[in-house]
Amino acid sequence: MLLTGRDLSKSYGPRQLFTGITLGLSEGERVGLIGANGSGKSTLLKIFAGLEQPDDGELIARRQLRVGYVPQEDTFIAKQSCVDCLAAVMDAHHWDDHEQHMRAFQALDRAGFPDPHATAGTLSGGWRKRLAIVRQIAREPDLLLLDEPTNHLDVEGIEWLENLIAAAPFATLTVSHDRRFLESSVNRVIELGRSYPEGFLSHNGTYSEFVAKREEFLASQQGRERALASTVRREIEWLQRGAKARTTKSKGRIERAGEMMADLSDLRTRNTQQGAAKIDFAASDRKTRKLLVLKHVAKTLGDRKLFKDVNFVLSPGTKLGLLGPNGSGKSTLIKLITGQLEPDSGTLVRADGLRVVVFDQHREHLDQTETLRRSLSPGGDIVSFQGETMHITGWAKRFLFRNEQLDMPVSELSGGEQARVLIARLMQRPSDVLILDEPTNDLDIPTLDVLESSLETYPGALVLVTHDRYLLDRASTELLALDGKGGAHIYADLAQWERARSQSNKDEATARKAAPKSAGGAATATASKKKLSWKDQKELDGMEAAIAEAETKVATLHDQANDPAVMADHVKMRAIYEELGRAQTEVERLYARWTDLEKLNG
Repeated sequence: MLLTGRDLSKSYGPRQLFTGITLGLSEGERVGLIGANGSGKSTLLKIFAGLEQPDDGELIARRQLRVGYVPQEDTFIAKQSCVDCLAAVMDAHHWDDHEQHMRAFQALDRAGFPDPHATAGTLSGGWRKRLAIVRQIAREPDLLLLDEPTNHLDVEGIEWLENLIAAAPFATLTVSHDRRFLESSVNRVIELGRSYPEGFLSHNGTYSEFVAKREEFLASQQGRERALASTVRREIEWLQRGAKARTTKSKGRIERAGEMMADLSDLRTRNTQQGAAKIDFAASDRKTRKLLVLKHVAKTLGDRKLFKDVNFVLSPGTKLGLLGPNGSGKSTLIKLITGQLEPDSGTLVRADGLRVVVFDQHREHLDQTETLRRSLSPGGDIVSFQGETMHITGWAKRFLFRNEQLDMPVSELSGGEQARVLIARLMQRPSDVLILDEPTNDLDIPTLDVLESSLETYPGALVLVTHDRYLLDRASTELLALDGKGGAHIYADLAQWERARSQSNKDEATARKAAPKSAGGAATATASKKKLSWKDQKELDGMEAAIAEAETKVATLHDQANDPAVMADHVKMRAIYEELGRAQTEVERLYARWTDLEKLNG
């Protein structure tokens, strides 16, 4: 066992997150930790990481256990380069400065970083998240703790993380609400919740298997409640007949009846803990067939073409999923739809009086100093929704807020709770077009299930930007994929996009392999204009071919390094990376020598 938490309890003020939890983590486990917002997932992770102390209980760790921890929000020195960031956390007892930096370069290259010298402050949210994960892996942990790691990653980034976890030589414990990620990346699921006698439910297997086991457990627990309620009812009738001579036997029966009543109360409490926010977006019921039309739309940012030739029509019932790597222009396209920007070329036609409602992933529209009460209902304590009125306490309960939270400032709410506030506000605004920009960040799985159902029945036009592939596939009628290179293509579903991207990656790999050969062939046709020594001239004539051969070797070693069998073997992995380091150094030497020879040749 790597790490065991025994009888762990934690509260914040009067609010108890969990109590009496005992669970352990073993080598080779890929554990997914789920639970409703406020159940204590992030807090439990911090306790395991040694960053917080439990109110009660203890941690028992294997001797010299190395634990890595990736929080939801990443902290970096803005001006520090990616490579220096990694080298700084490596064990100086094992490697000198040169070795640390060489390994840092290799780790960044394997993680797909285009520029290892880029400073942390210039990275997008997705690349910062990758850097945070790679930084912890560079510490060579035995156990890696990840708190909502997919929140800032695009789809390609999530797939990178899935592959990394699958081949990792260390155990992982990941807090996540991404159901497809959980399905592919974990072999054990733990759900925190007061519905369970031990404070959690654990199952060894996939996420879908866990869901089936959970339904079976909860149904069984409800069955026990009904059976116990029937027994307690008979005991109460017996007690109400009046006391005759109380024998020792009857006194024992009274005590057992009291115990059964307590057990029944506990079962009822646990069986009523399951719940999710009630989400129902209101559409304007507009009958216009063409709400928004884009024809051959293009947009450039600086010198970079974000996209061109974008074509689609939004009509009532259209549910357009928008995906692409970070920086491909998704946010810019949303601004074009809302009218905040205009296209560089092409036409964009909006229906007269078009009503567009936007869910903002950055929470910019929430006043953090405002109370929850006023944020949910700015006009007073009476809320109007779909022609009906209700008191603020009932409206708040619909989104799983407790009465004592109403006068808390928004800044004290969790990320998931703030997301629910935004959704509550959107539900009060009828729309023709609903734009949801990363709505799943911080939402728990029960709320996501309700969100999916609401989007499926929403009669207006929907534009959905999300890294949650499960939601994207379930809610979208078509997908617009931006490739980050200026291209934009429409797909029927996620599977079609994945097949097209896989074929594109194969075509690019084939082209890369063919490129060195053509470069080598061209080298023999190059003649120097000035005289060099015979030896230097021969070296110059063969330089392009030599570089091509060296780069092919580097590419081959990269492929070997990414082989899961090699990644799982520390000895093989070290040998491959040492050879890769020498091969990369040889490429750099050849380029430098080529430059020198060209200078000598005039």
